Amino acid sequence: MTDPHSDPAPWWRGGTIYQIYPRSFQDSDGDGIGDLRGIGQRLDHVVSLGVDAIWLSPIFPSPMADFGYDIADYRGIEPLFGDMAAFDALLAAIHARGLKLLLDFVPNHSSTAHPWFVASRSSRDDPKRDWYIWRDPAPDGGPPNNWISDMGGPAWEHDPATGQYYLHTFLKEQADLNWRNPAVRAAMMDVMRFWFDRGVDGFRIDVLWHIVKAEGLPDNPVNPDWRPGRTERDRLIQRHSTDQPEAHAIAAEMRALADGYGGRLLVGEIFLPNDRHARWYGTPDQPEVHLPFNFQLIENDWTADALRRVIADYEASLPAHGWPNWVIGSHDAPRIAARIGEAQARVAAMLLLTLRGTPTLYQGDELGIGRIVIPPDRIRDPQDLRQPGIGIGRDRSRTPMAWDASPFAGFSTVGPWLPLHDDWPTRNVAAEADDPGSMLTLYRRLLALRRATPALSLGGVTLLDAPAGVLAYERRIAGERVGVLLNLTGEAVALPWSGAVLASTLAGIADPAGLRADEGLILRLPL
Repeated sequence: MTDPHSDPAPWWRGGTIYQIYPRSFQDSDGDGIGDLRGIGQRLDHVVSLGVDAIWLSPIFPSPMADFGYDIADYRGIEPLFGDMAAFDALLAAIHARGLKLLLDFVPNHSSTAHPWFVASRSSRDDPKRDWYIWRDPAPDGGPPNNWISDMGGPAWEHDPATGQYYLHTFLKEQADLNWRNPAVRAAMMDVMRFWFDRGVDGFRIDVLWHIVKAEGLPDNPVNPDWRPGRTERDRLIQRHSTDQPEAHAIAAEMRALADGYGGRLLVGEIFLPNDRHARWYGTPDQPEVHLPFNFQLIENDWTADALRRVIADYEASLPAHGWPNWVIGSHDAPRIAARIGEAQARVAAMLLLTLRGTPTLYQGDELGIGRIVIPPDRIRDPQDLRQPGIGIGRDRSRTPMAWDASPFAGFSTVGPWLPLHDDWPTRNVAAEADDPGSMLTLYRRLLALRRATPALSLGGVTLLDAPAGVLAYERRIAGERVGVLLNLTGEAVALPWSGAVLASTLAGIADPAGLRADEGLILRLPL
């Protein structure tokens, strides 16, 4: 497979990103909700992990209909989290520790409380009217087309005052911006400049593949594979509402802006098949985002054969100038330990941190937080409330970090906005920090090994033939060759390789000639 890029590697190629969900990291003012000062108080934990950058989920002013992804001011700080002085202090503290900071940029939609939308809604003749996507009703008086919101229900909301519908890909409180309007495009580029000028190191760009819709807004085709139990969104194939060709020029403009500041990173949230996903890297002459997010470890079966296909197909799809990336958890996805069990979650940590590419870690996965049941009266996620009973709730991934065994796990001095995981008195940072067999210790060891081993951070990757149930690959760079052997079964497996053991996912003495059940090994192989 592909060798590493020949140019000097930017920080993010060999680096690791750590996602913080601000509401749930650390509360500093006793309201049960995390904030910027709280993040600053816990930076030592982030440093001790050995990551290179922090990505913050949205911190901008918001009515919180979708917990910050409905932005009412792209240039401010939500008072729940602090103020601009608190942000500047946090940014300075992050940089002082040698870390980078990425913000969450949400360009597809704004809150309906944003002054732009308030003006747009005020009159059909308002100069901001065309900043959003308004259409007349269908002949029967209903929505202009059949599009379904990702949150369920029609993607259109009728406005009686002006007699038209506006488009909302998500909640009705999140109105889609019209990126075909040059004024919108210019205003959003100015938003990026504002934060770059303030010193941020990049953006994770929310639902980037959504930002342009097909001319004429035709109906989306019906999905013949839809079955009850799947989301309402999946009733249709989003052919005309996502991944339009015109969006690539916008991504290229964002990239040119970022490159003009030097060393800034753009990560694009994009859920697409490999061939269409790879287009978001752009071309060498017109690059787009540095890292189109790759969620395939979250979405596929957890078997050696399935993962081997995922890795091979993804690597084969990358353009020569593209650099891979991997994630196993996020604020939207089920916890990895809940999905595959704690034993395999340790194997998943080794997979994430040894594949070629830039890994993104999600807060709490380093503790091995597993299955969490949110009582019905504590559900806060609008997606779960609108489509209950089909297992799409996101609250289970957004519960507060557990720092110690003190009341409310050291997260707050009062009951937090979401419940803690049930085993928080023993599954917390303080309890795991000095335990040589803990998940936290494993993450720290793997990150330290990755940093100290160029083959793991920047080397090429080659998949290896392996016994049934084992995923094996080699990482190689000039003068260094490392093997990664992952047992995705509950049975011991003999191995045909030998080498010095650099790391195991399990405690005790590892055997380079065999894998214990649910064990991952990293071996230094002869050149």
